[in-house]
Amino acid sequence: MKKEIILITLLVFGLGKLKAQENGVHHQSTIYEWPTDPQVKQKLDNWQDKKFGMIVHWGLYAVPGIIESWSICSEDWIDRDSTVTYDDYKKWYWGLSREFNPVKFNPEQWAKAGKSAGMKYLVFTTKHHDGFAMFDTKESDFSIAKGPFAGNPKADVAKYVFDAFRKQGFMIGAYFSKPDWHSQYYWWSKYATPDRNNNYDIKKNPWRWNQFKKFAYNQIGELMHNYGSIDILWLDGGWVRPLETVNEEVLSWGAKIPNWSQDIDMPKIAQMAREAQPGLLMVDRTVHGPYENYQTPEQKIPEAQLNHPWESCMTLGGAWGFVPKDQYKSAGEVVHKLVEIVAKGGSLLLGIGPKPDGTLPEEVITKLNDIGKWTSVNGKAIYNTRITKNYHSGQTWFTQSKDGKTRYAIYCINEGEKLNNEISWTGNLPKKGTSVSLISNGKKLKWKESNGEIKLSLPEDLVKENSGIALAFEFSPATL
Repeated sequence: MKKEIILITLLVFGLGKLKAQENGVHHQSTIYEWPTDPQVKQKLDNWQDKKFGMIVHWGLYAVPGIIESWSICSEDWIDRDSTVTYDDYKKWYWGLSREFNPVKFNPEQWAKAGKSAGMKYLVFTTKHHDGFAMFDTKESDFSIAKGPFAGNPKADVAKYVFDAFRKQGFMIGAYFSKPDWHSQYYWWSKYATPDRNNNYDIKKNPWRWNQFKKFAYNQIGELMHNYGSIDILWLDGGWVRPLETVNEEVLSWGAKIPNWSQDIDMPKIAQMAREAQPGLLMVDRTVHGPYENYQTPEQKIPEAQLNHPWESCMTLGGAWGFVPKDQYKSAGEVVHKLVEIVAKGGSLLLGIGPKPDGTLPEEVITKLNDIGKWTSVNGKAIYNTRITKNYHSGQTWFTQSKDGKTRYAIYCINEGEKLNNEISWTGNLPKKGTSVSLISNGKKLKWKESNGEIKLSLPEDLVKENSGIALAFEFSPATL
């Protein structure tokens, strides 16, 4: 029966992966509210310098290698074999906690791979929607520190993940799911669980909902007080929100929105969290207002430039967590997305999933190293930059230094493209009499301008080599 359920689960993932990315996806908010706290504003500016981060999804779902959490959600976009009852499936899923024993857990490997890619900040899933905590919570026995991994010196997984990435100079973010499908205070076993929402009427059961609010508050408090310096609290599960903030985007997710407020008292949480972590960035995803310090469009890039803080969270492969034989994006595709995102004012948060033994798949390490070969020599055009008014011309994207004195142009080379001796773009004119330099080696290039179009001569050796992901240039702009 166990093997049968695993096979069915893998089928669920295979058939439901794309649907999951449509129905489980969090879209960006349409309203942004700038923070007023000086410490938060300073931290936000620092975060906007980083541009490239890693989000790590790791939990029970890594054991069979399936979609994260969503297979236990009973919504019509989830495919599940009808010969296995829903209750039996959930029991099997919860039972994975007795098998999850990542004896090769190696967060130092993750951090080194992230640094080699040029990543600058981390978001780690301390708890996904399934409720399984990847830290030593005192609020529940449903955690990595209470199962077969309990006797391991690194059983308090989040602590060692955060420590490893801090040593590599990363900003630290804690992902935390507001909904908790394992908690009796959220999915009460008295009733069926028809969708992602809590399954009882909060108005008729205020004690139970207040217990859930206390539970969430206490777990977030543990993360804020017991795990060193935290820069970002990245809150997922945007359907848990005050009723007045429900909007068309939430309705478009396909889940039935209850007629009661799922308010967990964010002002109280924020006050506690920022007393423990001054300047903490709060990312209450898709819930516009003072606790969404930057927006998080998922698996897509906004069509146009945005002038407020945002990040696009995307997967390196086809899934957030580990799945066998996943298909990963090429280094070129990732770099091109990074370039476009930064030119439009955002940051790229790239998702990877460690294997159930606690190590990264070799192909992931290789991909990250390949990405780093470009960022390590062209990072000046990415990190610590800000947007320009004219940010795009054909295959070329533009950024500028924070002081506006230097402009950067990044020409994305299409796969299979043969370079010519000359590339061109419109707008973003270099200052007359100044040079345009290739960032990778500092070589000054010849250029000419005609009717607002720049024609830039490429070195012969670069053309002959005819390889690469993107060419980055720097110059003094004609107008500041």
